Amino acid sequence: MAVIKFEDRKKIILFVDDEPHFLDSMQRMLRKRGDEWSLHFAESVDEALELTWQYQFDVIVSDVNMPIKSGFDLLAALQENEITRNVPVIILTGNTEQNLKRKALEAGATDLLSKPVYYEDLVARIASVIRLKLYQDEIANQNIILENKVKIRTAELEFLHHDIIWRLAKAGEMRDEATGNHVVRVAHCSRIIAEKCHLPEEEVGWIFLTAPLHDLGKIGIPDGILLKAGKLTAAEWDIMKTHSEIGSSILLEPPKGLENSFYSASLEQNEMSGPVISPMREIAASIALNHHEKWDGGGYPNGLAGEDIPLAGRIVVIADVYDALRSARPYKKPLNREQAFEIILEGRGSHFDPNLVDVFQKCIDEFAAVFTKYW
Repeated sequence: MAVIKFEDRKKIILFVDDEPHFLDSMQRMLRKRGDEWSLHFAESVDEALELTWQYQFDVIVSDVNMPIKSGFDLLAALQENEITRNVPVIILTGNTEQNLKRKALEAGATDLLSKPVYYEDLVARIASVIRLKLYQDEIANQNIILENKVKIRTAELEFLHHDIIWRLAKAGEMRDEATGNHVVRVAHCSRIIAEKCHLPEEEVGWIFLTAPLHDLGKIGIPDGILLKAGKLTAAEWDIMKTHSEIGSSILLEPPKGLENSFYSASLEQNEMSGPVISPMREIAASIALNHHEKWDGGGYPNGLAGEDIPLAGRIVVIADVYDALRSARPYKKPLNREQAFEIILEGRGSHFDPNLVDVFQKCIDEFAAVFTKYW
């Protein structure tokens, strides 16, 4: 089946005038252009607007002085509608005042033509605006193609970004075989709490995607400490606690040793003085750093208290502790749902944000569904 190009199809033209004899004269005058142009006629602005719902006009030729609604009213209505906003309009007037012509152009008219209308002038003006519309449509189509390509590429990059985050989280988790799907469950439980807090959808998504990185810093903890079955010594515990800062550092520190590389060349090409830290990476680093802080200030690494602890960290600590209580570790047996639930409640106002614990109580069944699915 042959494809009919825009420039090959009949152009659809609408004439608007309150005088029927003028419209008849336009029809007779342009009859010989019937192979190229499909002509339509309206005796009022309202009738013209009705026709714009039925046809995709290439040009509208309208008188300016009409009863009830004028050509200016037509221009205003066309401008308000996204579908008709770019349809070129030729305004016809018998008025020779320059002020009126300027007003028509300012209102969105593409061209002006004075009455009486002569065949050669009319055909030339219509042909001119048709060419203009063709160019405009080609540019618009190219913009749509480019926008779609950008959307596809952005989606690909976003998927790759998310995929790397999850794989990085799983890589860290593999250091501790006993944790199983711990990072997956923490992500889902953190998302549930964030949603119940009515956070913006984008922020909920960031917390969900970055919560799995909360223990990323354990990559830097020696196996003898990380996998030790017995109780850690004070010195070992001090080393273990550094995983919060290690994780934050991994996520925030700019790459080093990449001078004169593709990385630095990309920065220069985009006129960037250094790496851009995205909101998602900031939340990831904040979670990694603060998920062991306690509401009463007794946590680590910085002994933050209350709302000085970033919200994402306060959310993830509840999900993390609850999952740790429910899970087996080299040094302990798992607790059941009720036991873990009670411990979280006991930590209200000391270990955990009291308001978030209240939210947590409403999520317990959803938490149970997460554990059933990802155990």
